[in-house]
Amino acid sequence: MTAARLVPSRLGPADVLRVGGFGLRSRPLRAFLSALGIAIGIAAMVGVVGISASSAHELDRRLSAYGTNLLTVTPGQSLPGESVHLPDTAITMIGAMPGVDTVSALGRTDAHVYRNDHIPVEQTGGISVYAARVDLPAVVGARVTAGAWLTEATARYPAVVLGWTAAKQLAVFRAGPDELVWLGGRWFTVVGILAADELIADLDYGAFVGWPAAQGELSFDGHPTTIYTRASEDSVLAVQPLLGATANPENPGDVNVSRPSDVLSVKQAARETLQALLLGLGAVALLVGGVGVANTMVISVLERRAEIGLRRSLGATRAQIRTQFLAEALLLALLGGAGGVVLGIGITAAFATYQAWTTVVPAWAMVGGLVATVLIGGLAGFYPAMRAAHMSPTEALARSS
Repeated sequence: MTAARLVPSRLGPADVLRVGGFGLRSRPLRAFLSALGIAIGIAAMVGVVGISASSAHELDRRLSAYGTNLLTVTPGQSLPGESVHLPDTAITMIGAMPGVDTVSALGRTDAHVYRNDHIPVEQTGGISVYAARVDLPAVVGARVTAGAWLTEATARYPAVVLGWTAAKQLAVFRAGPDELVWLGGRWFTVVGILAADELIADLDYGAFVGWPAAQGELSFDGHPTTIYTRASEDSVLAVQPLLGATANPENPGDVNVSRPSDVLSVKQAARETLQALLLGLGAVALLVGGVGVANTMVISVLERRAEIGLRRSLGATRAQIRTQFLAEALLLALLGGAGGVVLGIGITAAFATYQAWTTVVPAWAMVGGLVATVLIGGLAGFYPAMRAAHMSPTEALARSS
């Protein structure tokens, strides 16, 4: 009669989770504090990345407002020093160029605007009257702080939108049917007031009437004096040298085109610097989280020698002991990482809201932080798991006594 061969029991996935979870549940306070330490490290990483990304988004928005992809086309001077005009087809021609997203224009008139019809005509206050297209705010990024911008309907009638400084000089503080200004020898209704503009001074010191109304009421000749063009950032440098010939094919040398490339370079350099900063801070925070997991698991092995010795004496294999402690490390890292991601998102949202920024948390920071935490937790728990697995039953029980 032969003796039956003993076959070690196997641990399925559910058994591994149950055994790993038991190790954490048996010491809930230590597991909570350890997970909290990991969560704080991951929250710091996600928070720093999120706040930096939100700040970068705000910086990118502000730099875009300063015209990184905004090109202006204006008429130059002819050889005798006389002023030249842009063709009235220049707006349509530029809008058809590849790489150009949007285009709009202003046309300066000879009219003047006053608070009422009793003010001497020589007191213009430096306010210029422009014919404006209805799509101008969308192209230049202008905002209306009171009332509304010109529409296809109001652009045909004696309606005017005042720039921020122009409205203050005229003592106009609201828009509506009762607000009138004396413009071009007749009354115009103030339908809107623009917010202060940091990019285009003409908008602050201007009074804007619709293109059709300017032609019908102010003897406007229809020639644009400033064309604003938004091109995609990848196409700015290619579009810029072609604008002169497109706007005025017969005399391209009589056209002035702005250069936004310097601001665009600043924007790209700032973006690259912030990306390097985000990666560096994220790596440091992940390292802190990994050290926390390693420290917790080493202490756990030292404190649980009696359990390891008892399990080994009852037949647990080294592989099972190793799997148990490795599962504990992974679960601890997963719990801490998930909590840290949620906490980091909350910190970012609170700070961004306080600063009136758009909350931006990159997906790679959330997913990558959690995945990296689990991987680092596994690596950090590998040595303690191996150390626990190589303890002999007698050694573990002797050291625990």
